[in-house]
Amino acid sequence: MLAYIVRRLILAILTIWAITVISFVIIQLPPGDYVTSYIASMSASGSAVSEAEADALREQLGLNQPVYIQYFKWMGLILHGNFGMAMEWARPVRDVIGDRLTLTIVVSLAAVIFTWALALPIGIYSAVKRYSVGDYVATFIGFIGLAIPGFMLALIVMYISFKYFNANIGGLFSAEFADAPWSWAKFVDLLKHLPIVAIVLGIGGTAQMIRIMRSNLLDELRKPYVMTARARGLSEMRVILKYPVRVALNPFVSTIGYLFPYIVSGSIIVSMVLSLPTVGPLLLKALIAQDMFLAGTIILMLGVMTVIGTFISDLLLMWVDPRIRLGRQ
Repeated sequence: MLAYIVRRLILAILTIWAITVISFVIIQLPPGDYVTSYIASMSASGSAVSEAEADALREQLGLNQPVYIQYFKWMGLILHGNFGMAMEWARPVRDVIGDRLTLTIVVSLAAVIFTWALALPIGIYSAVKRYSVGDYVATFIGFIGLAIPGFMLALIVMYISFKYFNANIGGLFSAEFADAPWSWAKFVDLLKHLPIVAIVLGIGGTAQMIRIMRSNLLDELRKPYVMTARARGLSEMRVILKYPVRVALNPFVSTIGYLFPYIVSGSIIVSMVLSLPTVGPLLLKALIAQDMFLAGTIILMLGVMTVIGTFISDLLLMWVDPRIRLGRQ
């Protein structure tokens, strides 16, 4: 088991390195660079940038060098804990991301916890009580959750809250805590705003997970070992929870790998609608401005979250399913 974990860690490091290469290449694919976007924005505002000024700016930012040299410089900065300068903000990327990355992780964890806490029992109930009224209701709600886009759900929730409860649920903090330093009062205020955000971001994933859990458990309940357990006189609750649910959790657990980054990258519009201070809207602005260091760092962070999520899901699969654990040994 230890050898397996070591192998997974080595593969994770190699995967993260590959992500740095791919993310940097992707950012370089669009024509032009940050200076091109800067000139376009200045021209739109009525200001002109001369060719000499543009060349001087490219030299200052290192954009006049070959792509592979820019990449190796960026990798050198990353190895020293520095992710470069955010060109549009003229500040280090680490400072620009700052609390946004922490808040993004908090929001993602809250959405994942909401998804699991709701999808797991509903999926089990829907499978055990197949074709019952509760199953049809859960299926209907699941299809509604899959059909409604996240940004539309956010708009509906904001409208209902403002019209009927006179409450503004935008953002993760109240106005008096938005720019305040961290304190216990600010943390409590974050916890008050977090449930609505977790529901809006997690409802689509919840609907999908309900369907996955239901279909997996239905397959397991038809297998001979379940009938054998019933024939031995075990209680129905023990028959269902002891083996079929654990085996049905395998595909459920394996989705952790993409769930974390999906919540971040797939919720950019929702984050903009709810005015969330996460890295999603920041990534969109960085890609539009072709800010390669800022966009590359955020894409790298998403890739790292995917690798970490996959590693966690592998460990959980070994714990949930003894067959996988024995096979690895």
